[in-house]
Amino acid sequence: MHALKHLAYLLLATASTLSVAQSSPPSKLHPWQAPPPRANSEAYFTNLKDGDSIETPYVLKFGLSGGWGLAPIAIKGSERSGHHHLLVNRDLPLNFKEALPFNDQYIHFGKGQMETVLTLAPGTYTLRMLLADQNHLPHFVYSKPAKITVTKKNDTDPKTLSVKGIGLQVAQPVVKPPFRVQFHASSFNVAQRAQRLEGSGHFRLTVAPASGAPAVIDFFDGQTEVWLAPPAGNYSLKLELLDNMDTSKQLTAPTTTQVRVE
Repeated sequence: MHALKHLAYLLLATASTLSVAQSSPPSKLHPWQAPPPRANSEAYFTNLKDGDSIETPYVLKFGLSGGWGLAPIAIKGSERSGHHHLLVNRDLPLNFKEALPFNDQYIHFGKGQMETVLTLAPGTYTLRMLLADQNHLPHFVYSKPAKITVTKKNDTDPKTLSVKGIGLQVAQPVVKPPFRVQFHASSFNVAQRAQRLEGSGHFRLTVAPASGAPAVIDFFDGQTEVWLAPPAGNYSLKLELLDNMDTSKQLTAPTTTQVRVE
């Protein structure tokens, strides 16, 4: 039965991916951008993997691939957008045409959040991310399940763990193209610029070579990662989170990192 359910998910996900790709191809904003090397889109954990043991409270962070973007539920976003859901000890829904419920096992992030603080009691849990639209109808964009063990629950106040800021991550300082650059926002909401939601922002990445003009890439549709394939050389990457109501305003201080492309 489990194998049949898994096969059904794969078939439905493949059909959905092909349909979206045909009706709404991702736009290429700059020649240095590269298409994702994997055809499928997914939500994923950025700081948790299957088999991990953690102590709570724990700041859980998540991302989104395949050109999909975050869109809070207040206003309908574009076709390739949605908001994250954390499934706790729940399988993927059998009916993707039914709205996800609201309870402790289906945790909604309808404002465009990219993280949450887990306060689970000691025990074993299976966690999975699932993207859904403004009506909480699931997309075929989800993560692999991560079975984790909570070994201890500390007395730390969860509110003290949420520090405002943004993050920029590359797998390693020396890379070969194409390589993935992941963005993160802590205590900020990410949305599509066209939604014009107060207090929300979108990412901008500046890729500056040692000499020559930099590439400035705006992620107006709420994307939280990009694949790059610039020429070989040394680059400085700067990530900003711009106010969707006033794009001349930064919501927080930018962050930078260095990378060498071989």
